[in-house]
Amino acid sequence: MRMLLTTFCALSLLTAPLFSGALVLQIGNPNSNQEAKDKHAVLLAHLSACRSPEKTTVTGTAEGIVNGSRKTLPLQLVSLSTPGLYGVARQWPDRGKWVITITAKNPDYADYAPSALVLIENDSVNWAAIKNYPHRPSGAEVDAFLGVNTISSTRR
Repeated sequence: MRMLLTTFCALSLLTAPLFSGALVLQIGNPNSNQEAKDKHAVLLAHLSACRSPEKTTVTGTAEGIVNGSRKTLPLQLVSLSTPGLYGVARQWPDRGKWVITITAKNPDYADYAPSALVLIENDSVNWAAIKNYPHRPSGAEVDAFLGVNTISSTRR
């Protein structure tokens, strides 16, 4: 039993560095936050960074198809009073199918850039379809999530 406990403690110490210093992006429902609702947010982005959180930037785009044409729109994220919490208000047309891409970047984490793709269908967030990546999604990954044939689509 003592050997088992010693082995467990040793493994715990070896794995701790793997999980310390994380840069994490979580997508949430704004209905749980009155400030986000007041700012008409349709989704929340919550960032946490153990190292240099002040260096973390978060960006977003809306990518969609409207009347057969591919559109890419930069999004303005609204910083909320809780540190690391951002609201995303609707900044894309009512028509069409849209994918919201949110990406966090911090130079202390090198090439790691947690990102999320959020599908907007029929003017509502498809919470079950959110997909997370350890990098900014490529155009092909966004196209696949959007259900677009990448050969025939053009990015604008």
